[in-house]
Amino acid sequence: MVPLRPAHGLADVATAGLDTVALRMPDHPVALALLRATGRPLSAPSANPSGKLSPTTAEQVRRGFGGKVPVLDGGACKAGVESTIVAVDGENIIQLRAGALAREDIENAFGRKVTRAAKGAKISAPGMLLSHYAPNASMRLDTTPQIGEAFLAFGPVPAFAGETRNLSPTADLHEAARNLFSMLHELDATGAQMIAVASIPQEGLGEAINDRLQRAAAPRG
Repeated sequence: MVPLRPAHGLADVATAGLDTVALRMPDHPVALALLRATGRPLSAPSANPSGKLSPTTAEQVRRGFGGKVPVLDGGACKAGVESTIVAVDGENIIQLRAGALAREDIENAFGRKVTRAAKGAKISAPGMLLSHYAPNASMRLDTTPQIGEAFLAFGPVPAFAGETRNLSPTADLHEAARNLFSMLHELDATGAQMIAVASIPQEGLGEAINDRLQRAAAPRG
């Protein structure tokens, strides 16, 4: 997979105004080699069909596009979730999309508060659609599984005989973020009609994980 995916970069910054420029600098040797070989900036879409689960491996990209696009394999994504996107408007820093760099870490780096884009705000960055990152299966969040469902767990797992993946047995949010999309791909491949998802803390990278899960579970057009 060409690692221009957000999951290989932690944050993207856009300056707000009449003309907006967003820049991403990948942190992966394959992507950097590709940039050196072309000798110019590249414009690239995400490596998944619109609205579908993000890929974190080259094989998931191949499956998502039915083998119709060439793929550079740079290994599994390191962060697992897409980049954080922030807009800088004068003195204001606004998080447009939660992602691989926690909002608290950005606040510590800037020494100032980072506000979240208001619900229902104008869509001005990738990943702001209400329904996005969705598997074929429907999803129930902050719950325990029922018979016939698949289960995406976090931390200790209750007794359950159905298909189960655990984002992090030790409740590590960084591990959970790395595993999120890969495990959703795996559970979706089982043919389950419903995926129950355990409760995830809304702190640190949990903000990005919950954002993706809420969009994946939203009503679909």
